[in-house]
Amino acid sequence: MSSIGAPQQHKQPSRKGKKAWRKNVDVTQVHDGLEEYREEVRAGGPLNEKASEELFALDTVGSKEIAKKYDLGKPLKVDQILAQRSTVPAVDGRKRPGRELPTGMYEPASKRRKEAWVSKKDVQRLKKTINTTSHLQDNEGPEEQPNFDLWDVAPVPTPADSLEYVPKPQKKVAPPTLKKAPQPLTANGKAVRPVQQPKAGSSYNPDFDEWNAAIVQAGDEEVVAEKKRLQEAEREAEKQARIQAAIADEYAGRTDDESAWEGFETEDEDNKALKKKRPTRKTPAERNKAIRKKEAERIAKHERKMADKKKMGDELARLLTTGALQQAEHDAAVAELEDENSESGDDAKLRRRKRGNAVVPEKNLEVVLPEELQDSLRRLKPEGNLLQDRFRNLLVNGKLESRKPVLAPKKKKVKYTEKWSFKDFEMPVH
Repeated sequence: MSSIGAPQQHKQPSRKGKKAWRKNVDVTQVHDGLEEYREEVRAGGPLNEKASEELFALDTVGSKEIAKKYDLGKPLKVDQILAQRSTVPAVDGRKRPGRELPTGMYEPASKRRKEAWVSKKDVQRLKKTINTTSHLQDNEGPEEQPNFDLWDVAPVPTPADSLEYVPKPQKKVAPPTLKKAPQPLTANGKAVRPVQQPKAGSSYNPDFDEWNAAIVQAGDEEVVAEKKRLQEAEREAEKQARIQAAIADEYAGRTDDESAWEGFETEDEDNKALKKKRPTRKTPAERNKAIRKKEAERIAKHERKMADKKKMGDELARLLTTGALQQAEHDAAVAELEDENSESGDDAKLRRRKRGNAVVPEKNLEVVLPEELQDSLRRLKPEGNLLQDRFRNLLVNGKLESRKPVLAPKKKKVKYTEKWSFKDFEMPVH
């Protein structure tokens, strides 16, 4: 490049604003940057494109010359000074002096006894006397070690015990389940650890394969749950349709006279209908309608079963053709073997969801979407609740019963009555 350089305009202000384009712009900084980049390429490559291992080295041993020069094995002088301890006791700094001794000095206030003070030796002697002496017996009898169970004490006889119809107090008995170990609700029957080891797929910066497997598994579970919900909704819709069809058939079988007189029934007729001891016999039309309805329900149930069977056969054929059935069996066998070898159970798979009045809550989803992943701990948002996780762990391990929260507790029933004192009156007699 020439030493003169390109024509430049350093001090000429623009008439069209700061961002307006003009000729002869100063490009010295751009040329300097390009030259610096070329120098780095000649020296072995740009620094910002190299890995950290090529630029830095981690020294885990240390330099022997530095250790020898500064004698790092010798302790510091300050440590040597602090290690020295005097055998002379510290001076009592309290302002209250003790009693004066014959030598002319004062006794430390820490040794001055207070009123009603008992020494430790006397306290230990009294404790030993109380533990070895039984105060439940007379002083004349031999001293024995008290050995009794509070729950096994016979009730003290009272005058009510001599009555014939008064039940005698029963001995308190502990429930038999108190001696049994809790039964976990896990599929393999093993207890879940209170603090489980987190999976690699749920990390804030996880490996792609493990994170992908975790999110695919979570997606499959949600798909199965959604299919089940749709099937339940479809069954409910079919049930409502059959009910509406039965109601329509019942109204269609009525005659014009019955429809005309339906709204003109009197209360006496209603009372007569209620007083009948047994129903009247069905007419042939009613019996035929009931038979047709039962046959239609049987056919619908058979068709639903056949459709489910056909769907299951198609799914099995697809798995056999793709070879996924053998892989699924292999994965199931491997998972079962891992469950047998593992010391703790998996709280994601439960053999039953209910123990008590309520259902064990579902486990929180520990997989995040791609846009929610953070590659830095500073931008990581805390999720979850330690109290809820610990409570669910106790439910799964069988140590607590799942209960429904009492949002509206029962209130005391109060009966309001009106006093009749206003009816009382006095008539003066003259």
